[in-house]
Amino acid sequence: MTDQLIRLGHSPDPDDAFMFYALARDQIPTDGFEFEHVLRDIQTLNEWAHEGRLEVTAISVHAYAELADKYRLLPHGASMGEQYGPMVVAREELDPEQLPNLRVAVPGLLTSAFLELQLAVGRIENPVLVPFDRILDVVESGEVDAGLVIHEGQLTYREQGLQSILELGEWWHELTGGLPLPLGANAVRRDLGDDVMTRLSHVLRDSIAFGLAHREDALAYAAQFGRGLDDPTADRFVGMYVNDRTLDYGEDGREAVAELLRRGREAGLIERDVPIDFIDD
Repeated sequence: MTDQLIRLGHSPDPDDAFMFYALARDQIPTDGFEFEHVLRDIQTLNEWAHEGRLEVTAISVHAYAELADKYRLLPHGASMGEQYGPMVVAREELDPEQLPNLRVAVPGLLTSAFLELQLAVGRIENPVLVPFDRILDVVESGEVDAGLVIHEGQLTYREQGLQSILELGEWWHELTGGLPLPLGANAVRRDLGDDVMTRLSHVLRDSIAFGLAHREDALAYAAQFGRGLDDPTADRFVGMYVNDRTLDYGEDGREAVAELLRRGREAGLIERDVPIDFIDD
């Protein structure tokens, strides 16, 4: 019998690559599934998810507000900040309250970071859409006044003479009394059916667990997606976003997802109430 093809979408970043090292290198049983790894930036993956293009995909928690009818959340694979996360950088000190009136580069309108930024400072009416891996460059060059930084730029922005003017992980921690900051999630398409969704959930969790148990090998694989990061920095970045919480959100992690989407709805940044539906392992 031919294995069932599953297109697995994730960002071309060290943390996502680390999670799926075991699948990419055939290190674990796959329960009758064949995985095709589809690497795209999170903006593209969020857009594709509206079409239901991929069976399993990374999405932004913010985007899930528009995708809950097509996808269910997996209980693992989350990217969450623990008093750290996306930040806004600029060439010089700025008052974050000025940001709604400035040219701010953002990596996607449905990224969780953009929702969190607007909850922190107010609606940004005219964001400048820029690929996530160019945001530091356009801030440095003066094309924009500030940039919303996700991924490894959180660790490297100082190398381009920039400074952080708003740390969203710290803001959220203070706002919510210590909840982790929801960022990315993994989701599975509903039309696959309950049995397939549950089996996929188990395989994908096994991949994350294998990477954590074989960290050195998984890091070596993930290094090719580091866009020039040295090994210690890549190790630090992966550790920020692939850890025990990645195996399971935990009660506070699930609460944080609900809290973010609730606040987005109350602020008028999300159009409807969102039923949060996790696969039950």
